[in-house]
Amino acid sequence: MLMKVKSLVKDALSHDQTGHGFDHIQRVLDLSMSFAKAQPIDEELISLIALLHDVDDYKFVGVENATLYKNARSIMQACEVNESLQVKVLSNIQRIGYNRCMEGIRPITLEGQIVSDADMCDAIGAIGIIRVTTYGLAKGQPYFLPNVFPQPSKDADAYRKNGSNHTINHFFDKLLKIKSLMMTDMGKKEALARHQFLVNFLEQFFKEEKADAWLPILNNFR
Repeated sequence: MLMKVKSLVKDALSHDQTGHGFDHIQRVLDLSMSFAKAQPIDEELISLIALLHDVDDYKFVGVENATLYKNARSIMQACEVNESLQVKVLSNIQRIGYNRCMEGIRPITLEGQIVSDADMCDAIGAIGIIRVTTYGLAKGQPYFLPNVFPQPSKDADAYRKNGSNHTINHFFDKLLKIKSLMMTDMGKKEALARHQFLVNFLEQFFKEEKADAWLPILNNFR
């Protein structure tokens, strides 16, 4: 059953050019399983949450459709996932994502917390830098506007509608905040290492750009 789910998810995300494609899903699944080692978890549930957590992302289906979970429901029905398990999967993926976190909505099951941490970890570190760069290019976004500094925190609605005005600002709007959002011990350990990689990258970037005014802002995230 899981292989069929994986195949349908891969098809659903095959046209992604924003860093949210199936390669992201596979990494989240693998990292989730790594975080789950030696813990009393439902492997089938955690696998389905990881595989389906992004198929109804608002960036793909729009804000209004994102709350309907049509793609996740359709894939599970096509793969004959039993109804009680479908309910568990949906109740978990409804609580995963940075925007929901900004609204105070967090996973309450261990499986959901593990996938949430894995998903957020994939947004930082070396992979995170590649993904945010890919996303910015796909949106035609400037990489760095040295005189456009990070603004005070946006609420979830403003973040969804406006995003960041250049890629480097997205580090400050979201990526550098992820470390503090981890819910599991394994997630915290992984996020700490990846966070430091982001800080080191940005420090070197600002030095090469001679953008010294940004270094004190970065110091707030060390």
